[in-house]
Amino acid sequence: MTKAQIRINEVITFLKNKDIFLGYRKLMDCAIDTQDLDIYEDVIALTDWKEKNPLKEELLIKKSLEVLNKISKISITEYNTETPAVIGTELTKSYGYNRFTLGPISIKIHKGEVYGLVGENGNGKTTLLRVLAKELKFNDGSLLFNLDSKHHDDYDLRSNLVYIPQRTQKWYGSLKDNLKFVLSSYGVPPKENETRVLMMIARFGLWNYKHLKWNELSSGYKMRFELARTLLRQPEILFLDEPLANLDVLAQQVILEDLKSICNSINNPIALILSSQQLYEVEKISDKVIYLKDGKYKENTEVIEEDSKNHLIVEIDCQCERDTLKQVFTNLGLEKLIFNGGIYVAYFSIETSFSSILEALGKHKIEVTYTRNITKSTRRFFVS
Repeated sequence: MTKAQIRINEVITFLKNKDIFLGYRKLMDCAIDTQDLDIYEDVIALTDWKEKNPLKEELLIKKSLEVLNKISKISITEYNTETPAVIGTELTKSYGYNRFTLGPISIKIHKGEVYGLVGENGNGKTTLLRVLAKELKFNDGSLLFNLDSKHHDDYDLRSNLVYIPQRTQKWYGSLKDNLKFVLSSYGVPPKENETRVLMMIARFGLWNYKHLKWNELSSGYKMRFELARTLLRQPEILFLDEPLANLDVLAQQVILEDLKSICNSINNPIALILSSQQLYEVEKISDKVIYLKDGKYKENTEVIEEDSKNHLIVEIDCQCERDTLKQVFTNLGLEKLIFNGGIYVAYFSIETSFSSILEALGKHKIEVTYTRNITKSTRRFFVS
């Protein structure tokens, strides 16, 4: 079964189980993979109907499955992502004598993968993003790009690398007009321009906001606009600096899942690197997590795998005295209990299971607000 068929079957499952919010977004990703403007027109018309008939779920599912049937008949060539799109070797960036130094860092980035960039503030996340995006010159090392688009100089190259900072610039006019201006700059004919813009507006949930101006949009929808504008340019590599900073919890999850799905496009995948303080959310969708400490790069999986051979590390938020918790964990191989900012971090021997920890907390009726196994999470770097 091809990737396209797998994605289509996934959408069918979502729709038949009435997971319409997710299923419809995945349907649009399948449509975008076709790059067929007739399919785009079908999805645009369906989106307009959907917004005007929000209560007709059964009919929406039927109409969606009809569009999906059309999509299934279009052949899609799968992109080969084996060759790295970016190879950085021993990269360093110094800000002067006795000041911050990033690196040396060696990294390979592939299309179709999401790279989470985490670390405490001031450890070089933005600097690394800007170096990789050619926004900032590095002092030593080498940076090689293997892109599909031909580039003869840095200007050509940077047109295929898009860096979106945490705070984006103000724009004027309507949301839709601004998106159409992007494609006009690339010489896209008016009818195709309109179709591609409306398709991207639909995909990022901007349908009911397309005529609004900058000061009429919330921070979350401004970020959605930036992503729509960026993806219309069809970049090969996308760098996002704290894209979740101004979003609520639900919006964070939706945006991350959308980015993951779009970057995993079958025939037009994108390499995505994003920095964020939202560790768990980023870890869920990342193929690899890059951890920076004092400007030095640590391969998250290598550091964690080594440590996870020796410990089970559990984070616990509860209104409980330290001595009480120690008694609860008697005979469970507790090796160390740290109290960190209102949260306990407990280290157990590797033979201890997380389920036995939960069982002990429940048995002793400990009121737990939150608990998580962080043995293989970057969270452990921040609480140790």
